[in-house]
Amino acid sequence: MERAKTLKLGDPLDPATDVGPVISAGQQDRILGYLASAREDGATIALGSGAPQGPGFEVGNWVEPTIVTDVTNEARIAREEVFGPVLTVLTYDSVDEAVALANDTDYGLSAGVWGRDEQRALAVARRLDAGMVYVNDWHVIHPDYPFGGFKQSGLGREGGPHALDAYTEQKFISLARSGGLADRAAFALVLGTPPTS
Repeated sequence: MERAKTLKLGDPLDPATDVGPVISAGQQDRILGYLASAREDGATIALGSGAPQGPGFEVGNWVEPTIVTDVTNEARIAREEVFGPVLTVLTYDSVDEAVALANDTDYGLSAGVWGRDEQRALAVARRLDAGMVYVNDWHVIHPDYPFGGFKQSGLGREGGPHALDAYTEQKFISLARSGGLADRAAFALVLGTPPTS
């Protein structure tokens, strides 16, 4: 939370800016609606107050970086994609519970695992139903690696050799080279009695 408090909201063309405005007034309303829904579900807005006011924010679709705590996995904000500067925090008591919570979703684009024990973190990563899982890092994109999700987070992959599959179709051609039609067992089944001459 302390790191999130240092994020600078402002002009995206300014190199000092960490968070710019969202794409449209409609998206701003949608995000603010998720925050209102979270409050109704008993969650706490631990950081952020919605749309900032004051100088520099008169024009644009602004939403402050927001952290939402006291969230259950049944809450709308935990189950749907917000697409805004919002972090929803769910707690767990065991790794098995954490994996179950992470996989209990209709989506599966990406996931992240953080931990000091690399092998344990990799074991958890293998259990997550996501097309991309980052361990001790986030949003690693490279043209040689497949990009895409599971479930309702898309079909197919971009990047890597598997991306070519979307642009190709497989075709099978069989050519018999061992004699005439009369020697083909399938001829009689398909076309009737083969010709004698």
